[in-house]
Amino acid sequence: MSDVRHVLVLPDRDAAGEAVEAIGDRFGLDEEPQLVRDALAGEDDAEDAQWLVILTDPGERLDPKELDEFAREWDGWREEP
Repeated sequence: MSDVRHVLVLPDRDAAGEAVEAIGDRFGLDEEPQLVRDALAGEDDAEDAQWLVILTDPGERLDPKELDEFAREWDGWREEP
């Protein structure tokens, strides 16, 4: 079993928080997603940050295309590994 992780990049904390609340219901996750602030290079302003939602997928059961669509609902995207 491999240690697969998916990273969703979202534009702000509100979008990331809403996505974290919705993702468990939609995909039936076993583990709570991790929420991480990712400051943009050279920016000190807290407003200039993206938020990452990190999903652990040990069984590789999450469909990347479905995750792409999910992230787009909050104006985000899924990072390719």
